[in-house]
Amino acid sequence: MRLGLIGCGNIGKFLLQAINANGLLPGSKIVAIYARREEIAAPLSDEFKAKAYGDVDAILKSDVDLIIEAATVEAAKEYGLNVLKSGKDLLLSSIGAMADPDFAENANKLCQMNNVQLFLPSGAIGGLDILKSANAMNGLETVSITTRKPPSALPACSSLANEKVLFVGSAAEAIKQFPRNINVAIVLSLAGLGSERTKVKIIADPNVVKNIHLIEATGSFGKLKLEVENEPLPNNPKTSYLAALSVLATLQNNEKCVQIG
Repeated sequence: MRLGLIGCGNIGKFLLQAINANGLLPGSKIVAIYARREEIAAPLSDEFKAKAYGDVDAILKSDVDLIIEAATVEAAKEYGLNVLKSGKDLLLSSIGAMADPDFAENANKLCQMNNVQLFLPSGAIGGLDILKSANAMNGLETVSITTRKPPSALPACSSLANEKVLFVGSAAEAIKQFPRNINVAIVLSLAGLGSERTKVKIIADPNVVKNIHLIEATGSFGKLKLEVENEPLPNNPKTSYLAALSVLATLQNNEKCVQIG
């Protein structure tokens, strides 16, 4: 595959290193990149031999096969539908965009109309296969996620001395208040009961140094309890290393004849 990349932050840099430098996606390469700030894209373009474009539309007119969004929820909404309209497949890293019903509906329609695919990586959590199986016959009753992060990973929390509950409510409301911190709740809701029925608790805890997600679910299948303790990406406590790995894994699995889960 010839890949395009929107966003040159920590996940974008990780993908450039993994794919272009380390060859972890044999036969594929990121050939086009875009960042809002040219001074960020230019050195990465030189280092990883990927052409830097001044706007996303120019990438869409090129011969790339798939676009990776690795920026923000805002960027995903701004560019995502245009990617699908152009006939390119899209991998959406900022899955919080799917909490917008209009965006999600339009994305689904465009995939069908243009025979393209929208890939949603699992991010920094697991258990999605269980939720999808449990809900196959509407047997899923409750789904919740409790996210515990160091204060430095959350807005306006760096000086906390004790743990503090920042949010309790639905995934739909959580992504509005914490668009850069709780994408995991949206992918969880897509696999299960939807964003209004998926319950979220966000805790800032100065006693932890890693992002910790506790997923719980009940239904006719039984009970699920899964805790994921994530190492952060180097130099970025707001992003879990597993989130970046899940994007790479989605690309690696895309062309496999045998699909697992």
